[in-house]
Amino acid sequence: MKQKNVHQLDRVDTKLQRLLTDLQAYSEAELNRKPSPESWSVLQIMHHLMLAERLSVGYVRKKLSFNPTLPNAGLLTWFRLQGLRTYNWLPVKLKAPKAVGKENLPDESTLADAARQWLAQRAELRTWLSALPEELFKKELYKHPLAGRQSLYGMLLFFEGHFDRHLRQIQRSLRP
Repeated sequence: MKQKNVHQLDRVDTKLQRLLTDLQAYSEAELNRKPSPESWSVLQIMHHLMLAERLSVGYVRKKLSFNPTLPNAGLLTWFRLQGLRTYNWLPVKLKAPKAVGKENLPDESTLADAARQWLAQRAELRTWLSALPEELFKKELYKHPLAGRQSLYGMLLFFEGHFDRHLRQIQRSLRP
């Protein structure tokens, strides 16, 4: 795996570790509290992020199982990624796809369980990515529901932008 991919994975892992450390200052009740009936609790947001990452990697794994012919990521891929990165910073809210929406999130959870699950998932991701042939990192292998086809690096950038977007949501919901 090229250094830029390792660096990007390190960035998202560092942000996750920082969040998990920060959330230890809150009670389980605070982390399970929904700011409003239609919103998500902090732990539901975390499960949403985990689920989005797990389904993204699952899509790529399934795609690779067919030994597909894949186009190289190019300028159009880059523009789609920039659009996605811009969206992640805008205050515009879109309804989450059903697969990662409220009906697939636990009503209650614990920080310890969520942390254990997410850290294991990230470790598995790192191991899996490290074992992939280098040429796959140049291909449009991942498909984002909004931005379309991306490279694996684009997928990792999505993970970071998606995390950052929901981190702001977490911070807002924990304010007194």
